[in-house]
Amino acid sequence: MRKFIVILSLLSVVVLFTIQASCKKNDAPADTPKQPTPMNFPQPSGWPAPQYDFSGNPLTEEGFRLGRKLFYDARLSIDGTISCGSCHQQFASFVMFDHDLGHGVNNSHTLRNPQSLINLAWHKEMTWDGGVNHIEVQPLVPITASNEMGETLSGVLAKLQADATYKTMFKAAFGDETINSQRMLKALSQFMLMIVSSNSKYDRVKKGLENFTPLEDIGYQVFKNNCNNCHTEPLFTNLSFRNNGRPLNPALQDKGRMRITNNPADSLKFRVPGLRNAALTYPYTHDGTVYSLDQMVDHYRFNVVNHPSTDPLVRNGITMTTTEKTGLVAFIKALTDTTVTKNIQFSEQ
Repeated sequence: MRKFIVILSLLSVVVLFTIQASCKKNDAPADTPKQPTPMNFPQPSGWPAPQYDFSGNPLTEEGFRLGRKLFYDARLSIDGTISCGSCHQQFASFVMFDHDLGHGVNNSHTLRNPQSLINLAWHKEMTWDGGVNHIEVQPLVPITASNEMGETLSGVLAKLQADATYKTMFKAAFGDETINSQRMLKALSQFMLMIVSSNSKYDRVKKGLENFTPLEDIGYQVFKNNCNNCHTEPLFTNLSFRNNGRPLNPALQDKGRMRITNNPADSLKFRVPGLRNAALTYPYTHDGTVYSLDQMVDHYRFNVVNHPSTDPLVRNGITMTTTEKTGLVAFIKALTDTTVTKNIQFSEQ
């Protein structure tokens, strides 16, 4: 009898434990979202801190992958023919290779030559005229412009919300399947912010890993004496807006920064472009009318137009010998970084 009571007591304990465990299991959330995987920003040694505040949009592997998919998705355009990657091609340092102006829907063209997307984390303002003051807003311009992607924000979101793959990716990046403009723009920003170029021959020389050729060294000295005020190291731009003495394009009538400020003093002022990967990004200038680095250097030697707003640093041209010009071009080519242009991480997947 006593043995039977002991067995019964043990069975009761087992049953009670099973019930409690079952209750705990049932009380647990049915679908606890997996936390996104943090991603480190590749801050180059010796560079200034980025302008972008990552605290409001922490980098994650899932957010980056979502941004990459959005970047290469032509459905962001009205007719499904143009993606961000159409005008910002990786192999050309994220500009449009060998085209003076960008191409849009319905065989249209943009007003300006697409700019490179490298090193945007250090930019306060976007576009040639600085008309956009935050990278998370920038994609709205090409998406909604009639001569670029020609779509509406609501139209883009409707397409994304109807796609099961995007629902899964948004959930992985942000915790649930909600697809809205803020999340879309944050993901696109994460992808673009990660495009950092800092591994050219120039960078390796600075680290003591390589040496310039004699011609590149001549060019570097010419650069420091004549170009570094505007194309400031290490970004090779000071991100200011300058009139570099190019003539007004009669077909475009583009007054540059003046379109934003309405200040005549800003007429024909455009952002100083970065020189990193410049050997890959021709044609040059805001309207794509200079087709080689040789021609670009010769502009400063012989062809500066003295508008009222032409920058005093170039108003009288830049004097250099033919050897110095050849060296300067060689030095600019030493700023080429193929670890960005060939990195599968930034390629269409």
